[in-house]
Parts: sequence; C-alpha cells; structure tokens
Amino acid sequence: MAGTIDALADQFGLKIVDSSEGSDTSTDKAGVNTPNTDTTEKDTAEKDTKKIVAVDPRLKDATVGSISDIKDLYQGPEDAQGRAQWLDKYPEDAEEAAENEDTEKFALIARKKKCFDGRKKFDIDSVIVQSPELKKILGKVFENYPGVTCELDRLIFSAPFEPFVHRWNEFTRAVKTQRAGKAKEHLDVLHSLLKEELKDVIKALEDYVVHGVTTYLHLWVIFQPGAVVYTRQGGTPKAMSFYSGAYTKTDCGPCYQLCLEPVGWEGKTFGRGTEYINIFSYTGTRTISSLTAFPLSFHPEKETVRSALIQRGKKYEEFAGYHYKSYDGVAMSWDSRGKLVPLTVSGRIIIDTEAFMRFNPGRSERYDDLHDEDFNISDAPATKTKNSRLTKAEANYEQETVAPVVKLTEDAHLICKSTLLGYSLKLKKWLYFFVDFVGEIAWNDDAFNTLVLPTDTKEMLMGFVESQVETQNTFDDVIQGKGKGIIMLLSGPPGVGKTLTAESVAESMHIPLYMMSAGDLGIKPHEVESALQNILEMVAKWNAILLLDECDVFLEARTSHDLERNKLVSIFLRTLEYYEGILFLTTNRVSNMDAAFQSRIHVSMAYPNLTSSSRRQIWKQFLTLSKQKSEISDADLDELAEIELNGRQIKNVLKTAFLISVRKRMPLKKEFVNTVLAIEGRRPELA
Repeated sequence: MAGTIDALADQFGLKIVDSSEGSDTSTDKAGVNTPNTDTTEKDTAEKDTKKIVAVDPRLKDATVGSISDIKDLYQGPEDAQGRAQWLDKYPEDAEEAAENEDTEKFALIARKKKCFDGRKKFDIDSVIVQSPELKKILGKVFENYPGVTCELDRLIFSAPFEPFVHRWNEFTRAVKTQRAGKAKEHLDVLHSLLKEELKDVIKALEDYVVHGVTTYLHLWVIFQPGAVVYTRQGGTPKAMSFYSGAYTKTDCGPCYQLCLEPVGWEGKTFGRGTEYINIFSYTGTRTISSLTAFPLSFHPEKETVRSALIQRGKKYEEFAGYHYKSYDGVAMSWDSRGKLVPLTVSGRIIIDTEAFMRFNPGRSERYDDLHDEDFNISDAPATKTKNSRLTKAEANYEQETVAPVVKLTEDAHLICKSTLLGYSLKLKKWLYFFVDFVGEIAWNDDAFNTLVLPTDTKEMLMGFVESQVETQNTFDDVIQGKGKGIIMLLSGPPGVGKTLTAESVAESMHIPLYMMSAGDLGIKPHEVESALQNILEMVAKWNAILLLDECDVFLEARTSHDLERNKLVSIFLRTLEYYEGILFLTTNRVSNMDAAFQSRIHVSMAYPNLTSSSRRQIWKQFLTLSKQKSEISDADLDELAEIELNGRQIKNVLKTAFLISVRKRMPLKKEFVNTVLAIEGRRPELA
C-alpha cells in the first residue's frame, strides 16, 4: 500500500511528509493551505502518521538557486543551544524547520522576524543569496568590500544591510545594465526586496548628504569602507582609510568605533596599520564636519586639505629609515597608563622606527601588506646621489635600498601617518614626532675652529674621530667584537672647553651627540647595566658620539669597603670593552681614576687653565656670536682678558650684561660688564 501511495504522489506532484499531530491542514512550499489526505495504515511494524501536501511545480528538476523568487522563512523559538530557528511558516502554525532541499532551489531566501514598531508586520532579518549568477554580479558590486566574499556557497547579508547601503549606486547601476536572462530576473527580485526594505535608510542618507548632518544611530551610513576619513591629532590634521565601524560601549559611554587604516613605515617596508577612533553618542542631529572624525568628502575645504596631506605624505615617505633632524613643536609621549600626552620639544632628534620598536616593545605597531593600488613600481634601477654629508647610518640605509624603485602613490600619500617614531636627544625620551614640525639642522661648521686649543692638538683630535668613523669595522681584538671603539679622556679644570670639544667635533662631522650623565643610568647595579647597554647600543647604531660628562662616579678608584659602588665600576668597565663607537669622558679629578680605566683609554688630553690670550679669544667669540650691538673696544678686551675667569664664567657674565643693555635699550658697554663683575666680586674696586 505504501509503494502505491508513493507512486501516486510522484505522478501528481505531491509530497508525503511525516506528521506528529492530527492537523486538518498544512502549508505547502508555496504557502498554499491544502486539505490533508490520510494515507497511513497501522500495522505491527510501523505506526507513523503520514499526510500528502501539494508541491510547488517549479521545484521539480530545478537546480540550486535557479528559481527566480524569494522563499520567506520566519524566526521561531530558540533551540536547546539558544540559537534562533528559521521556520517555513509564521511561528504559531509552523511545524518543521524550513531550509531543506526544496528551499535551496530558490534564488533568494528572506528570513523574517516580527516587527514591533507598528509600521509593518515583519522585518527582514537577513537574506541568503543562493543564485550562482547573482553571486557573480554581486562579486563585482562588492569588490574589495571588507567582510563580503561572494564566492561562498552560503552568502548571507544581515540587516541593516550595510554593504548594500554603502554600494547602493553600484548596485542600482548593475540592475540597469544587466542584460535580460536568468541573472537579470534574480537581480530584479533582490533589488525589489531591498528597495522596499532600505527606502527609509537611503532617503536618510540623501538628506544627510544634502544638509551635511547626521544622527548618532545613522553614523554607519556615511562611513563607507575605503573612504578617506579626516580627523586631527595633537592639533595636526590627518587622514586614514576607513575599514569598518561598529557600535560599542566603553568606560566613557556608548560610541561608534571607527577602525581606520593609515599607511606607515614599520622599520623595513611600508604597510597598512590600524587605529581606532570613537565617536561618542549624542542626541538629535549634528553637523558632519563637527564630528571627531568624518569622511574627507564632507570637509568644506577638502581639495586644499587633500593637497596639503599629500605633500606631507611625500615628506613622510622621505623620512623612512634613519634620519638626524631638527624639531620644534608638539610631540606625543605616554604616561604610566599608556595614554598619549602632548609634550613641547625643541632641538635635535633621531628618526628611527626600527630602534623605537626595539627599545619600546610595548608600543610596537603592527602593519599589514599594502594594497596593489598603494604603490608604483619603476623598472628603472635605483640611482643614489652621493652625499658627503650623509652619516654612516644614513649611508648604510641607502645601500640597503634595492631596485626596482618602489614609490607610494598620491592616494597612499594622502593617508600616510602624521607622526614619526624617534628619540629626542635633549629630553632623552622616545616620542611620536609630527611630520609638520621636523626640519633640517642648521649646522655650525665653524664650531670646531672656534675651540681655544693648539692647532696641532685639534688636528690630532679630529683625525682620530674621522679615522674611527671610516674604519670602524676594520680593526678587531683577539676576541671578535671586542675593542672596536675609541675612548678619549678630556681632563682639566672647569670651563676650559672639555664638553665644548665633544660638541664641536660632533657638529663639524654632522653626527649626533649623546650626552650621558650618572643620573641617566640609575643607582642600582642591574639598572645601570641595562640602561648602559641600551644607550651604548643606540649610540653605536646611530654612529653617534657619546659624551659622559663629569664621569667621576664611574672612573673613581674602587675601594674595599664600598661593594655596591665597586659593582657599578665593574659593570662600566666590562660594558665599555665591547663598545663600538666614539666615547668622550670628561673629568675634573683625573688623579682619582681607577687604574683599570687607564688601559681602556686610547687618547688622554689634559686641558690647562686658560691663559690671558685664550680668555681674550673667548670674550671676542662670544661678542661676535651675539646678535646685539656692542661698544666693547679692543682695549676693553685686553683689560677683561686679565681677569681670572673660565670660559663658562665669561659666557655667563656677558649674558647678564646683555640683559642689562636690553633693559636700558642701549648697546652693550663695558660699564655693564663691570657692573656684573662687581656683583660677583671679580672687581672689588667697583663694588
């Protein structure tokens, strides 16, 4: 009997289904209510209840996703795991889960849930695209759209259908240009469904564009993936590419969080980074251009801003690698909690992303590969113009650059980071430097010539330094890597030019000078060892000159009763043995030096007290360097040169005298200098 019923059902387009209830009616796959026909027989082997329902004739011989129609499914009660069930009928009448071999033959499945705002009975929760032809069309519409992969067998779009809102123009263009056929039918069905569902959102988007405003709940509408987003950091404008956005909650309240991509240098190559910006909730509407971040297309001066950002991006690209520059402006540091804080910085800086990440692993930034449209590749070999002013570190970086030449495009320049990673030599801190405030160094090439030292002494000193820079890696110890550096000891009374010597050498050679003191290293042995190793590694990497001013703490002879201090001296001695750079040591107490240091010093220079002629030269140099008018005569200089002053005291006296002349709005006169000397007790007869 069962075989006969199966044959009849197949002949007349009917389907036999199991039923756990004695319902009088059921719903077919087309949504038609039909009477039940009781065709079951009770026997000892099987006691199942069966019924026959009408089958949609379109399902016969149909392939997956071929029926040009939408199959509606409805949200039912949750299953045991708390997951929503999608049913063939509205939940009150539904009996079985709806997705099966029949529903997969429809081009689209629309999953609906009850609407509670009173405007309509159902809301569309999601749409499943099953048509292969439709997937190919949507693949072109959503090309490069984050999170959308149209090649999937189960392609699902969930409300509020952000991809379709953001690519609505592309979607409608595809509808208009698609030729007649099965793909056109499927596309029209999807367009009709979404046009009705998204009409309020599309209308809101049009209104926002026209009036330049938006609400908090519709922020997602104006941010399209790939769009250039404008914001400000530290008062400086910047632009990044929008990747995605999401509504979330923070300790400061609910917000719409933007995930943005800037182009940045990660130490060896350019890549796309990730930054997050929060737009916190607000009521009513707000002008788009007043938001914390907004699409650059809404900026009232977008073309001017775009041009300025591209020029800055080109400058950023030039700063890839290692660079020794000048800086004057705001930089960004971080507090103990890791929060960025502004800081005013002026002076010489080192731009070095690789070293920044090496010494600040907690602040390291992750970069992904650039997109193909972000850079241009030239087939021409890389040509380097020889520059005698390049430091060794800069020259090494240029030598590592290989052909073909890779250059960022203008669109990549537009979204380049606004900050560079580097080190302030004045503050001795790793910081984020803004590209806009980085400038070239104004070198004083006459600095070394102004040193008040014998000519042969200066020539010998400069010869040592230049030879060390040029042949740094040619001389080695019995133990590899040992003894490659050069250490010079400058001893003598205060104010005779010891520190100035190191400064002048670095200035003349256009290389950085790192001035280190005991306070930079700490007081505990393990702190000193770690800090000293880091400093020596940085200085050697940058091919800089290291100056340890007033080094008595580390050079003083060890004793048997101060073990902690002995540890510091031992650490210092051992670390210097493997230092590969140039080190200047200055001290006023060379007689107290530990004997172990004597064998580690390559050049020792003793500075005598200044003579009368030396003091006269120093007076004259400071007067020449000053930009203020002076009426000090040669006879006055001869008289001043006889006063027992060192170079630092001469500078201080002149500085104070110039302040008096500014106060009186007169050129500098000798009487002003005499007044200062009298106050300091240098001229008792004037006191």
